[in-house]
Amino acid sequence: MLFDRDRARRRGPGRYQVKLRPNERALVADLVGQLREQLLASTDDPAVRRLFPPAYPDDAERDAGYQVLTRDTLLEQRLAALDTVEQSLDGRELDEGGMTAWMTTLNALRLVLGTRLDVDEEPPALDPSDPMAPAYAVYEFLGWLLSQVVDVLSADLPPAAES
Repeated sequence: MLFDRDRARRRGPGRYQVKLRPNERALVADLVGQLREQLLASTDDPAVRRLFPPAYPDDAERDAGYQVLTRDTLLEQRLAALDTVEQSLDGRELDEGGMTAWMTTLNALRLVLGTRLDVDEEPPALDPSDPMAPAYAVYEFLGWLLSQVVDVLSADLPPAAES
């Protein structure tokens, strides 16, 4: 799928912008709203559960304790990231924290959708008339946008140390 690479931009050191086209903005706003509803309804939905991975997968009792201690904080962080994305859908300038919220949110949306679609390494090649084609197109769009956000954020990382 080919897209123009112009949605996420670095505006200067620690300054960023995500500028979506109107249809993309509407799509992201809708997806963010759906994810918020899912998170507020239940974090036990199998697709949403991926956003709260177990710390102790082989020890249910220890993991339950961990979830009690961390789930509310993780949920608050996810909801705050969703708020940041919603508030900056108009293309306003962001700091590193705001751009990280975009990265976190796009990744969460992609994880939830990918889980619902049962995506593995590569999404299937679908005929455009397939009823699942739009959902896979959204999945690909989210991946493309996430890649741009990561690329823009990585521009401010220090150079890798040579070994």
